Amino acid sequence: MSRGRAMRAQRRAEQFAKFRITQLNLVPLVDAMTAIVFFALTVSTVGALAPVVPGVTLPESRVGNPAFQQLTLGIGAQITVGGHPVMNTVDAARARSTDPAQPLLIPRLYDALRQTADSLRRVKHAAASAPVPAVLAIQGDRTMRYDLLSRVMQTARMAGFRDLTLQVARSEAPLPGATTTPVRAEP
Repeated sequence: MSRGRAMRAQRRAEQFAKFRITQLNLVPLVDAMTAIVFFALTVSTVGALAPVVPGVTLPESRVGNPAFQQLTLGIGAQITVGGHPVMNTVDAARARSTDPAQPLLIPRLYDALRQTADSLRRVKHAAASAPVPAVLAIQGDRTMRYDLLSRVMQTARMAGFRDLTLQVARSEAPLPGATTTPVRAEP
């Protein structure tokens, strides 16, 4: 090999030495991250369970998460918001909307939910037009009609509640192939 060719090869080797690929072993890093995630999920705290509204017999579920302490709307013989009676269920089913654009609205329930929503916004320092910064848990009696549930959910959405949960009593044996899906009201 000629002297010029050897010098060029040496210069080239020096130039590309800074681009030399070093090996990084990611296995210990992945193991450490897995351990951190595992411990974070198993040690996390669970909130207080929501009490069942008196007079409401919840349907049973065989899968799902425990209910956390949330604002509760109970639908039994009476419709209650936060444990305070608002109206009779029969009256709610017969109620006519005062807004032609919203035929499912239940006016008396809307007023009670709107007052609660405004109170929650004041406590959380949220804007008056912002969605309510709390989850509304609906506990409906197992004999409740679905059309009434639809009207109650629409009324809650119009009052400003965007996050709704439907609570059921939990039984031990899971149903085969059963899944849970959270309910989110869209504007």
